Amino acid sequence: MKRISIVFIVMLICFPSYGQKLRARDLGVPFVGETGEFNAITDVKGVEVGYSTIISGEGENIIGKGPIRTGVTAIFPRGKAKKFSPVYANWYSLNGNGEMTGTTWVTESGFLETPIMITNTNSVGVVRDAVLKWYVDTDWYNGENWWYTYPVVAETYDGFLNDIYGFHVKEEHVLEAIENTSSGKIAEGNVGGGTGMMCLGYKGGTGTSSRVFKIKDSTYTVGAIVQSNFGAKRNLSIAGVPVGVELKDTLNYKFNAPPKSRRQEGDGSIIVIIATDIPLLPHQLKRIAKRIPLGVGIVGGRGSNGSGDIFLAFSTANENAFNRDETTTVESLPNDQLMPVFEATVQAVEEAIINAMAAAETMEGINGNKAYALPHDLLIETLKTYNRLKE
Repeated sequence: MKRISIVFIVMLICFPSYGQKLRARDLGVPFVGETGEFNAITDVKGVEVGYSTIISGEGENIIGKGPIRTGVTAIFPRGKAKKFSPVYANWYSLNGNGEMTGTTWVTESGFLETPIMITNTNSVGVVRDAVLKWYVDTDWYNGENWWYTYPVVAETYDGFLNDIYGFHVKEEHVLEAIENTSSGKIAEGNVGGGTGMMCLGYKGGTGTSSRVFKIKDSTYTVGAIVQSNFGAKRNLSIAGVPVGVELKDTLNYKFNAPPKSRRQEGDGSIIVIIATDIPLLPHQLKRIAKRIPLGVGIVGGRGSNGSGDIFLAFSTANENAFNRDETTTVESLPNDQLMPVFEATVQAVEEAIINAMAAAETMEGINGNKAYALPHDLLIETLKTYNRLKE
């Protein structure tokens, strides 16, 4: 136990000096599978992620003034410099008490033609409108005069910490998230659309992970990013350990107001985006998206009635598949070789959720409502008790 405490203290000292937050693996949480260089969705070549994080005010909630705990996340499958460059995609919903715009056309056409934006429930409209305006201002469609498009914008609810009825996400925040997109290492926890989110009894938010593996002689990558805002504490499981049960009386949510709410324990939502460089067709990406709930379930998700569990998967392969005028030739991995992709998807989703919780910091929001960070020291002790701590 003494050795664990010493290691933990050393990590706390060292990591802030490099400007990084601790991730689940840094705490000794064991996971299956090999990660990419950044253990992030950006390990898939071309993918870029950006955030706008809005945090201001404290104390009593005054609608329109705050406190504000929200933001916007932007995900570009081929990077924003590529402009209009559709990717094969498809989506799936475990429970539909939520929103992801543009998915009807994704299913119908088989293509994702836009970036993916994630924000809070009440800001979907303004984010969608801002993206459309950005298309006009940047000539997203490369000179086409008569274009139509359906931006993909997803949401989860942050109204227990954020002045959600104050509509604080503006066009400027959408543009900030877009302009901030980059590849490589990306922030996690209380950032972007995940800023005010709560998960499995603790502070939630944004998290990411990746898996690299071989199929025959080819090496492929699967990456996940989550906006995690779901689940009951009693179901929290990390590395197969019932952490939520063990810590059931530790750092529970503090709700001062509103005094009345229809929220039931376990309600909330999770948005998951899967990226891969594997050549997959839309119907195969649907199969990938349908495996995402397995990763959510491993950590404690149950698809609550009040939860919007909505998932999208895209492939950056077959770059020239989209063509309005000519017949194209594309590649596709055989269905019989998909099992490693299914496994990588489940593994990456599981780790991305725990990374979101590991990076998230305690947040006090409207009316003094508070969601506490997952206590790293107690998590380490609990994993050690169950012989699940990776030394």
